[in-house]
Amino acid sequence: MGGTRSVQVIAIVAAVVVVAGLTFAYFRRPNNTDSGQSGTDPGMRCGTTVCQVVIGKSVGKDLVELLAGTGGGRIRVTGESGPFIFEMTIAESGATVTAESLECRAAAISVCLVRGDAGGKVLGEVLFRKDGTWSRAQAAYLSSAGYLGLHDVNEDGTADIVSAQRACDGQCNDAFVQVFSALGANVGCTTPAPAREQLPGWPAPVPKLSQLRPCADS
Repeated sequence: MGGTRSVQVIAIVAAVVVVAGLTFAYFRRPNNTDSGQSGTDPGMRCGTTVCQVVIGKSVGKDLVELLAGTGGGRIRVTGESGPFIFEMTIAESGATVTAESLECRAAAISVCLVRGDAGGKVLGEVLFRKDGTWSRAQAAYLSSAGYLGLHDVNEDGTADIVSAQRACDGQCNDAFVQVFSALGANVGCTTPAPAREQLPGWPAPVPKLSQLRPCADS
């Protein structure tokens, strides 16, 4: 009997050590690295099917994951900030969600951009963590010229949303870059270029703050 109890105690201790090791490894991962998560989550539905984990990235001590299904999706945050689940509006709007759909920047105000292709355009939505709480930005984002990304253009320590746009309501080849603050304000626009390939930094067009001017009224 004593031998059996000893084996049970050793097994319990070993299990605790394994769990502790996994927890330590999670919190030691560099910021903005892929989580390696995959598979389905039978506890949640995305649209009409069970949620499928598409991609996850660590942001500080939080894990941000995209889950998608047929006709819908969710954004799940777990970790030090506590659990949060948001509906993925771009998935409901028909955007294709892939492993390239999530971009995050960890900072005092951390920002995650969720994006996907939809009918030749790029749709996006933004989450940000401020004072330990994740929130959804009220604005929805769209790029008509094929680029939507994050960069701290105004150098205030928080990532901005950078969007390439077709000018002339898409009726000409001219293109410009529009920059938004993750907290909602419009930072500015570049002067239109004759083609999107001539935008500064294409295929990842990131203008300098000095290259921005007030955006023309749409």
